[in-house]
Amino acid sequence: MKYLILIYGNPESRAIWDGLPAEQRAAGLDAYAQLDDDLADTGELVVSEALADPSLTKRLVVRDGQAITTDGPFAEAKELLAGFYLVDCDTLERAVEIAWRIPEAPYGLVEVRPVMSLGDFGL
Repeated sequence: MKYLILIYGNPESRAIWDGLPAEQRAAGLDAYAQLDDDLADTGELVVSEALADPSLTKRLVVRDGQAITTDGPFAEAKELLAGFYLVDCDTLERAVEIAWRIPEAPYGLVEVRPVMSLGDFGL
């Protein structure tokens, strides 16, 4: 089963990261590299990516038949998606176990969601 592990950041977690000494930031990035390697070794890693700064976001909506594109970031958002892992593992419990290894987990928000296919919608 595939699970999407969503990594969220917020201004407070960003400030914590920015305030860390260079050695600690390097250790955090090394922890991500090690997690990638470990998941690749077990065959559970499908893909992992960090996302660009939220100020580069384009938001697309349709209102009254009009397509509207706006720029980010969006003041109403408390947490912004910072990156993700797509993993393929046997159980939700295993996906949660992987998510706890995300270096930001103690500072921000990490979410685990099962991935659905079109077949799951009865198509």
